[in-house]
Amino acid sequence: NINKMCHLARGAHDCVCFLNVCFAYTSRHEISNAVKEMAWGVEKGLIKPSDISEFLLEKCLYTSNSPDPELLIRTSGEVRLSDFLLWQTSYSCLVFQSVLWPEYSFWNLCEAILQYQLNHYTLQRAREVHREEQVLEQLEADRSCVADLLQQDGTGNLLDSQSKKDLLQKYTAEREKRIHCFLNILQEKRNNFFVELNKNSLASAKA
Repeated sequence: NINKMCHLARGAHDCVCFLNVCFAYTSRHEISNAVKEMAWGVEKGLIKPSDISEFLLEKCLYTSNSPDPELLIRTSGEVRLSDFLLWQTSYSCLVFQSVLWPEYSFWNLCEAILQYQLNHYTLQRAREVHREEQVLEQLEADRSCVADLLQQDGTGNLLDSQSKKDLLQKYTAEREKRIHCFLNILQEKRNNFFVELNKNSLASAKA
C-alpha cells in the first residue's frame, strides 16, 4: 500500500495526457458545479465578480484540461445528447446513427468521419468567430471596469488616451493573474479531493 501511495503521489502532477471517464455524470450538474466554484472563488476573495465570464466558466468545467470534442457519435437511433457534454459540444459535429454500439463497425465510423469532413469548415469557422467574440466581450468588460474605477476616483476626465490605455493593460494583467491563481487553487482543491477519496477507500478496505 505504501508503494502504491508513493506511485500515485509521483504521478499526481503528470499532465501530458488526460483520460476523461464519466461516471454518474450529467452536463447540467457539471455546469452548475462550475458556477458554484466561481462563486466560491469570489467568496474567498480569489477573484472579483467582474472576472466571471464564459471563458472562466469553461476553465471550471471537469474537462478544462482537454480540448472540446470535434466529433460526437450517438448510436442506437437516439437523436439527443442525454445531458452529455452539452457545453463542450456547442461547436462539435454531432452524428446520430441507428446502429447499436455492440454492432458498431469500421464502416459506421467511416460514415461518421465523412460527415465530420463535410462539416469541418463550417464548424471551424463558427469556433473561430466565437473565440473572436469572446475576446471582444472580455475587452469591453475590462474597459467598463476601468471606466468605473476612474469614475470612482474622479480622474476619468484628467487622463489622456495613452494613460487610459496603460491603465487598461494593467487591469487586464491583474485580472489574468487573479484568474490564473484561482484556477491553480481550484485544481489543487480537486486534487486534494481525490487524495482524500483514495485515503478513505483504503481505510474502508482495511476495515
